[in-house]
Amino acid sequence: MGIQIEKFNEKDDVALMIEWLASFGATESNGVTRLLYSKEWLRAQQAMKAEMEKENLDTYFDSVGNLFGRLEGTGSSGGTILTGSHIDTVRNGGKYDGAYGVIASFLAVKRLYKAYGPPRKTIEVVSFCEEEGSRFPLTFWGSRNIQGIYDLDHVRDLKDTEGISFLEAMKKSGFEPEAYIRPVRDDIDRFVEIHIEQGAVLEKNQNTIGVVSHIVGQRRFTVKIVGESDHAGTTPMSYRKDAVSAASEFISFLTKKAKRMNPDLVATVGRMDVKPNVPNVIAGEVEFSLDIRHHEEVILDKFCQEIFSTFDSLAKEAEMQMEILQWMDVKPVALDMEMNRLVQKIAEDKNTPYQDMVSGAGHDAQVFGAFCPTCLLFVPSQGGISHSPKEFTSVPDLERGIDVLSEVLYKLAY
Repeated sequence: MGIQIEKFNEKDDVALMIEWLASFGATESNGVTRLLYSKEWLRAQQAMKAEMEKENLDTYFDSVGNLFGRLEGTGSSGGTILTGSHIDTVRNGGKYDGAYGVIASFLAVKRLYKAYGPPRKTIEVVSFCEEEGSRFPLTFWGSRNIQGIYDLDHVRDLKDTEGISFLEAMKKSGFEPEAYIRPVRDDIDRFVEIHIEQGAVLEKNQNTIGVVSHIVGQRRFTVKIVGESDHAGTTPMSYRKDAVSAASEFISFLTKKAKRMNPDLVATVGRMDVKPNVPNVIAGEVEFSLDIRHHEEVILDKFCQEIFSTFDSLAKEAEMQMEILQWMDVKPVALDMEMNRLVQKIAEDKNTPYQDMVSGAGHDAQVFGAFCPTCLLFVPSQGGISHSPKEFTSVPDLERGIDVLSEVLYKLAY
């Protein structure tokens, strides 16, 4: 028998809270821009703090701006159940990415407390200060500080596109770098995050809950091919060192290779710069991005080795130079099987259709999964659309997610 939590008043409505939080940083196209340490971000964190305080949660910010709402446990055993997600957005993003996880965790804890009183084990709702990397070239600033992976040394030289330094923005938001204390936590027993899927798998399979078994590793590269610019009309094809032609051959090869190697492997070229980028001149230089993801390190290793070996051979054959710069290497993470089995049992008891999934996007759960038992749940995204003002999840799906999350927290903390 699952727990029974009555629905309370309008202030408890998830749809109203989604719209309310989206008002902080609302754009003209009905999206949200809420970047780390911006005015919109700070107002949203402060507003969320005020809501937590109304529900008798003990609230506090750590030294980088992660917000916590603590519901103290009555038991003698130490350790904290942490649940939540991130408050920042991409530019002109959607209302649900990150925000839903913060709101769902808050509402789940609020409803549990009203129905059952204080938990046996302490629960904290967290609104991470940053996950997206949308303002500064850094991701997971909030969660990686908690785990001791990042500190101020990692951001001293960072600036945003307007030339504002990371430390200046941090100070302007009231988080003084001079007062920084590493916010490392060693009391977190388990972390639970709920998030919109940001893909169409659940919707296509008509399932309500995704139980994430792994979060993919991500490797990102910048590939530069240097050939020779020349006249488009007077240079015979056999004499050319055409960087665009070489790049197209490389990209076609890696795309076909990814499809053949493993069904879960994805490789994406999302950005390309061509020089001189003139219609009647053979391109002498091409630079493109390469994003490779899979949930097994051995597959990533094999794919990278094989494509770059082929790239090298093709470049030498074409008498061109090639440079490969790797600028991201995030390891795959396996999430906690015991908690996943708990979620599966809960979903079955509630007749809630679910499926096991691999997350192709990074999440704060990826950071925690390497340090403590971690669970990541998905709810459907309509049309698979995300990072867009068109991002949408229906209220019934939002509520079913909160229902399952509430039961998980009840089992862990009560």
